[in-house]
Amino acid sequence: PTIVTTMVALPLYAPILLSAFLSRRCVSGFLTVNNSVSRHAIQFSSSAMSASSPQVVPDLLVLDLDACTWDQEMYEMPALPSRAVTGDLNGRGEGVIGVMSGPHQISLHKGSLIGLQEHADGKYGNMKIAFASSADTPFAEQIGRASLKMLEVLPGMTVWDLVVGRDWDGQDVNQIGRQPPLSSNKAATHFPRLKEMTGVRYDKMLFFDDCNWGDHCGMVQQRCKEPDTNMGPAIKRTPYGIREADWREGLENYQKQAEKLAEVSQD
Repeated sequence: PTIVTTMVALPLYAPILLSAFLSRRCVSGFLTVNNSVSRHAIQFSSSAMSASSPQVVPDLLVLDLDACTWDQEMYEMPALPSRAVTGDLNGRGEGVIGVMSGPHQISLHKGSLIGLQEHADGKYGNMKIAFASSADTPFAEQIGRASLKMLEVLPGMTVWDLVVGRDWDGQDVNQIGRQPPLSSNKAATHFPRLKEMTGVRYDKMLFFDDCNWGDHCGMVQQRCKEPDTNMGPAIKRTPYGIREADWREGLENYQKQAEKLAEVSQD
């Protein structure tokens, strides 16, 4: 897994706390400070005193599309997207925030956009992204792929540019649809193919899915396991689409899994 370091700001009173700690005035987890801070007992936080906080991220982050990454179900869309809707890309400039399929607008959920923008910014190191969607029909799959090539993460950078162009050097590793060799069961087809094409272990993956039509997250986690760790992908269910809090929680779920993997490797 990739380890990303995020800087943490120290409190203004950190030098006072450090001085008190070094002078052995720390009692029962609290720092007793001198009269300049009115003898208040200030709890000592090791995280606040740390200059940085490491974050372990997955090697591969896998996103479902319909009702997860974006707000529509492709099988309900009547036409290939033909018109772009422009607007504000989360304060990063004006770009394509939606595409029209007939009267329906397809847009990224806010958490998806934020996460993809942070990925584009390089916040997650060598982490890569791929899509796993069981789009119902070949036409639904076409609509999905066309939408990925139009919706923008940053002005001038589409989702397809980021995920396929940058992450995979132009190779399309995405598993979209349910036509053979795919099926409606992501655990049986989508994830084994992702592992084969990317070379990433199941236990180094993180999977987001709305799970409104079945518990895809649970099935993938239980059926796609590595034999030496008996662990599958970390998961995050997103029944309301990916909100920013969902994105953060998914990464936290992988962080916890990475800690378990470290324990297993030490045994």
